[in-house]
Amino acid sequence: MIIARTPAEYIELRKSHAGKSLGFAPTMGALHAGHESLLQKARMENEISVLSIFVNPTQFNDKKDFEKYPQTWDADLALAEKNGVDIIFAPTFESIYPDQYTYKIIESDFSKLLCGKDRPGHFDGVLTIVMKLFQIVQPTRAYFGEKDFQQLTLIQNMVKAFFLPVTIVPCPTLRESDGLAMSSRNVRLSNEERKKAPEIYRIINQKISATEAHHQLTQAGFGVDYCVDLLGRRFVAVRLGEVRLIDNVQI
Repeated sequence: MIIARTPAEYIELRKSHAGKSLGFAPTMGALHAGHESLLQKARMENEISVLSIFVNPTQFNDKKDFEKYPQTWDADLALAEKNGVDIIFAPTFESIYPDQYTYKIIESDFSKLLCGKDRPGHFDGVLTIVMKLFQIVQPTRAYFGEKDFQQLTLIQNMVKAFFLPVTIVPCPTLRESDGLAMSSRNVRLSNEERKKAPEIYRIINQKISATEAHHQLTQAGFGVDYCVDLLGRRFVAVRLGEVRLIDNVQI
């Protein structure tokens, strides 16, 4: 397993796997079984598998949220090695943003809804870093979880809009045994909050209206940012203590 720390290092590595299919899983680290499923699929469907680990500051509209984002480098390396990752790309901010984020990708429609409505600039940061990573890594296929369905949709549409030569592979949301969607942010929940968190999935998965689900979530003690039916799915974002959790289910 090779670790590249700058775009220049990775671009040099590209020469060694020219002509081979490459599966790519972009992450912000704090890896869990959901990420592991992406890496396994990338390994199975491609000759080379690449994992990126970069906590991207430009997608955090709340500086405190960025500062508290969990970083588990040693555990991430162990999980990557266990799953046969060939290359880890873990750039510094200076190397990935030599322009200091003066150039960015902006989507002016779907990114303004749901999480984008409450987190101004969030998806500008997401799309910009994904575009940069695609340009550097040049993957055959890139793997994204359906838990972040709005993000997945925006990236799929960005690929189409800019004619990028990469296939986006959606991967099902992985859940804990109690139904909670796996997320790096779950480790920030207190014991009591962790016991309550599975109520999110239980409530939104009922055959009730989004309005009623919003009411039930509020009654259960969640701060609800939104609970909306859109594109044949039910999307939800709630706050539990200091942690913001999202989920979605097919209607």
